[in-house]
Amino acid sequence: QVRLQESGPGLVKPSRALSVICTVSGASISTPTLDWAWIRQSPGKGLEWIGVVRTYDGSSDLATSLKSRASISMDTPKSQFSLRLTNVTPQDTAVYYCASVRLGYPEIWGQGILVTVSS
Repeated sequence: QVRLQESGPGLVKPSRALSVICTVSGASISTPTLDWAWIRQSPGKGLEWIGVVRTYDGSSDLATSLKSRASISMDTPKSQFSLRLTNVTPQDTAVYYCASVRLGYPEIWGQGILVTVSS
């Protein structure tokens, strides 16, 4: 069974970069039928799709609103994929979730990690 676990700092200062890692177990991160995504939920708001990294070629598709600041990459030997978000503001405070994606839909989710942007 696929399991995902997020890790990273819980507190980031404004204008710095936020980096979170998702470790995949129970399946190969190179499984061709799966892609890997990041999704977040800010306090009091709904889920926001950040982007997905394609297993096929390592390319990523990012939400238009975050494209200038976000990047998603895979580290296949470590069975990890990561999100980096630059120049963060308090509005980037959220629970960040990683998820497996099958046929374009999130399938298995990690438990989430709260990242707070504050000085």
